[in-house]
This record gives sequence, structure tokens and C-alpha cells, in this order.
Amino acid sequence: MLNQINGLHHVTSLASSASENNTFFSQDLGLRRIKATVNFDNPEVYHLYYGDKVGNAGSVLTYFPFPNMARGRRGAGEVGTTAFSIPTGSMSFWRERLHAIGAGYAMPTHRFGEQRLEFYGPDGDHFALIEAEDNRTPWTTDGIPAEHAIRGFHSVDMRVKDVAPMIELMTFMGYDVSAKEGSVTRLVIANGNAANKIDLIEVPGAESSKEGAGSVHHIAFSVATKADQRAVQSALTKVGYRVTDVRNRTYFHAIYFRTPAGILFEIATDEPGFTADEDVASLGTGLKLPQQHEKRRERLQQTLEPLKDLKH
Repeated sequence: MLNQINGLHHVTSLASSASENNTFFSQDLGLRRIKATVNFDNPEVYHLYYGDKVGNAGSVLTYFPFPNMARGRRGAGEVGTTAFSIPTGSMSFWRERLHAIGAGYAMPTHRFGEQRLEFYGPDGDHFALIEAEDNRTPWTTDGIPAEHAIRGFHSVDMRVKDVAPMIELMTFMGYDVSAKEGSVTRLVIANGNAANKIDLIEVPGAESSKEGAGSVHHIAFSVATKADQRAVQSALTKVGYRVTDVRNRTYFHAIYFRTPAGILFEIATDEPGFTADEDVASLGTGLKLPQQHEKRRERLQQTLEPLKDLKH
């Protein structure tokens, strides 16, 4: 069993409009845009990062906004819900705010004794706010004070046809089954970061999901260092997973593999972090390009959709 994984690092999804995406997460939900860069493989598409003040592991939601992309289809074999942690007593504040911004939401429910408010993003992306005791320092805005602000990720829900192979993988990665409630199995990683929970939802009769706008493209798990990442890469390979070579993503190093359910997992390092090319005060204010695409800056500036407060 692995002991290097600390919980979630980031969640990366797909969108159909960069400007709508930017407004929803940086204004409506009050996350900080910590990085505006481009897709390494398709630099005419943004890669937008949102999180806390410095993009600590377990707080970072990222998007590839492909203009006018068709919506995905919900089903089995996907991360169906990304859940954020909010302070206890914040539910009424968020119900009012979600109503004001026109985000469809369901009445609060309970899962494993936690109050949960589910809602939708601009592309039908499915989210939840969960009241929890969480000591992480939030990013705050004029409309969202610290006593109600999002702390970071709480967990993700994975919708799978057969839960057993995923439980086997997650326990190998260092998670333990902590509770079951109906079709939901919760796994928790001990001594991890605050984003240390995964909920597996068994949906044996569901059709397979189809990727598109509003879909989660992959989820990334945190390891502290490149040495830890190499150890995870070796261990996963030895038990039969096809793991990629290490990819340098400027702000972290990444490896990828497919799970038995078809969900794409990434193992990402906490180092060097999002201040690799911007200081803390300037995070997310300028268009940052990978070195190999810097020569295309002028063309990309003309191609990419203008974003509010983004300096080219």
C-alpha cells in the first residue's frame, strides 16, 4: 500500500466559454484565479486555475474552456460531483447567493451526517457545498466574507458501475473505507490534507458517461515531491497500471493512468507551486505561457478570448 499520497491536488474539467467560466468561479463562487495559462497540447485553449490564495494542494479547480464545446453526458465512469468545504452555519448564505446568481440547486440533504447543498455550474457541471469543520484559510471577496467562504475541496463523487475494483485501487493508494450509506462508499486517507475524501457511487445500470463541457477531465492526487511521485509511479506500474512518463506542467510534475472505471487519474507534485512564475500578489493577473509556446504569444493573444482583469 502506498503512503505518499496526501489527498486531492486538483480537479480539471471542460467548459464551453472562458469568460463565463472565469466569471462564475472567480466572482460568483469567490475563488481566486491563481493562474491563466494555456493547454500545453492545444495552446489556443486556455487553462484556467482557481483556488485559495496561493493554490494549495486540495483547493485548485482548473478548466480547459473549448469555445462552444457541446455538453457532456452524465453517466458511469466519471467524476460526477466536485464538492467544496464551507464553514458550519454557511448553508443559508450560499442558498441565497446561488439563487441570486441563477445557479440551479437542490434542497440541502445529508450524507454521512454532513449537510450538503448541490448546484450546477455554467455548463451543467455538478457541484456540492458541504458544511465541515475546516481550518484552511479561504480567499475572500467583497461579497463573500471569510465566515462563509469556500475553504477548498471536501471530496469528489465518482460514479462507477462496479465499486469493487475502485475500492481495491483506492486502498492500494492509501485510502481506507470509512463508511457506507446506500450505494455510496466513502474512502478517507489518514493524515492527509483537508481534501482527503472520495465517495464512490455504484450505478450498475447507468449508461457510460460522454465527455464534453461540464465534464471532469481528470482528478489529480497530491504527493509532496518528485521522489514521492517516482515511488508511486513504480508501485502502480508493478501492479499492472500503464502509467505515463513524468510531464513537466511548470507548477507541478504529473503522471497519469486510467482506473478500472475508466476515470483518468493524475499524481501531481506539490512542488514547485504556482509562484514559479508570478509572485503571490500577482497570481492569475497575467497570461503565462509555457516556454515552448512563448514564441506564439502575439498570435495567441489575438486568438484567446479576452478575460476581465487579465493582462496580456
